[in-house]
Amino acid sequence: MRPVPTCVLGSGRAPQVLYGHALDAFVPIGSLTKTLTGTALARLAAEGVLRLDDPVERFLPTPPGTGITLRHLAEHTSGLPRLPPRVGRRDPYAAFDAAALRSVLEGLNGLVTTAPGRTELYSNLGYAVLGAALTSAAGMPYQELVDRCVLAPLGITEISGAPPADRRLHSRGLFGRPLRPWTMTGAILPAGGLWATPRAAADLVTALLVERRLGEPALSWQNSGTLFWHNGATGHASVFAGALPDGGWGLVHHLTRRSGSVTPPPGGRTGGAGRQAGRGGPSGGLILRGRGPPRLRPCRGGRSASPGSRAGRCVRRGSCSRSTGPVRGGVRSRRPGWRGRSRR
Repeated sequence: MRPVPTCVLGSGRAPQVLYGHALDAFVPIGSLTKTLTGTALARLAAEGVLRLDDPVERFLPTPPGTGITLRHLAEHTSGLPRLPPRVGRRDPYAAFDAAALRSVLEGLNGLVTTAPGRTELYSNLGYAVLGAALTSAAGMPYQELVDRCVLAPLGITEISGAPPADRRLHSRGLFGRPLRPWTMTGAILPAGGLWATPRAAADLVTALLVERRLGEPALSWQNSGTLFWHNGATGHASVFAGALPDGGWGLVHHLTRRSGSVTPPPGGRTGGAGRQAGRGGPSGGLILRGRGPPRLRPCRGGRSASPGSRAGRCVRRGSCSRSTGPVRGGVRSRRPGWRGRSRR
């Protein structure tokens, strides 16, 4: 079984870089992008540019009376489906450009599956619409928006939708040939199209969740009990990041040979922009233990999981036979009666 390039960063430990991954190369971060979109929303609201409960039609050419607000889009309660119409398989978002988004906006009423505000349904389409609303409200492109509202105040420079080609790290297929990443530079960019160096992504997580330099965590972060987290996956990459109130934090990034899919498995759910890819190899389970270091432990089948300690949570991309609690949105409970809100 081919090793999976993995990068692990966390509190109280030196970074761990395995099988050809790199701390300072740009890699796709998938739906971790949503945390920047949500933070930009919070910053614009704080500046008075918009309000969280503004209707989407205030900023976009949608039919009147949809009932969808910016808050609904950020919290995945808009009633919009998970994916845009007519996504492809090999490169699912390649055709979802500005013209396709305009078509979606014009027929938004017909896409809503439930009344806004009633049901939580994770929606990449919803975040594409939210990103379009924010760029309209701010009068600037998405990259400029996140630079001004999020990255520049934090002093972070290595997160971008279009990083230099010579600094990108790609998954590799047979005979070592680089695999083409999904095209996510169009309307889907605010939902999952950013790239980052693992070091910069870790700086983002600590600044937003541990130091809270821009205020309370944005609506886009998932939370399970006291753990704030988000994951993401694109065609050949996946990421998890999270932090606890006592300062424990961690980030794991994988580059995988197997392509992700935007089609959920029967009876299952997907996280990030697609199904978490690459189930073989040392997939880097992450344990958050307060200020102690996150750790990796190999599990049966070459996977990773936490040891049987009740003090940690095993955060990984699928089930693990050595863990002891139910999986809730990628965060495995260690205690009977554990409860948490989960949006993957």
